[in-house]
Amino acid sequence: MLVILKKSWICGLLLLAASASAYSAPKTVLVLGDSLSAEYGLNRGSGWVALLEQKLKKERIDANIVNASISGETTSGGRARLPALLKQHKPHVVVIELGANDGLRGLPVPAAEDNLRTMVYMAKKAEASVLLVGMRMPPNYGRAYTESFFNMYARLSAQVKAPLVPFMLEGVSDQKMFQADRLHPSADAHPIILANIWPKFQQLVKAR
Repeated sequence: MLVILKKSWICGLLLLAASASAYSAPKTVLVLGDSLSAEYGLNRGSGWVALLEQKLKKERIDANIVNASISGETTSGGRARLPALLKQHKPHVVVIELGANDGLRGLPVPAAEDNLRTMVYMAKKAEASVLLVGMRMPPNYGRAYTESFFNMYARLSAQVKAPLVPFMLEGVSDQKMFQADRLHPSADAHPIILANIWPKFQQLVKAR
């Protein structure tokens, strides 16, 4: 009887140790974005993704960030690249910040929406939580297109049950917060971008 109890006690300790190890293992966050997340025109370490990494350390959340963002990336490009990224990094959380380049090129909204939907399903199939990051188009693209583009994110978020940051540049309205091209935010704007993304992001990463 004593031997059985000892074995049971040892097994219990091993299970607790394994559970504690799994809980303390760092989480992996994959950011799949375009130039807005790839530090285009910025000094290295000043973009919102780098600031997110600093924020995680400050909040004592053990997570590694893989920034797979590429300047000029479209939703079709992200869709093509995502399977290999999921296989390689096995992320717990995937942040999808794509669509701006589709919109700037005037590409069909339904095609972008289909690409984003497919990416969300890919990530969920890989057992990752997903955060969608939305964007707006400049008014010179016409009311019909800009509204259709913006509403795409909310509709998709509801369909795939993924949280959404409606507009990552919310509060970035002063032209001084943009680079000379008037499209890409300056370093001063990226803390604001992080503040827009952080509330929804932290809920996901803490739940994993």
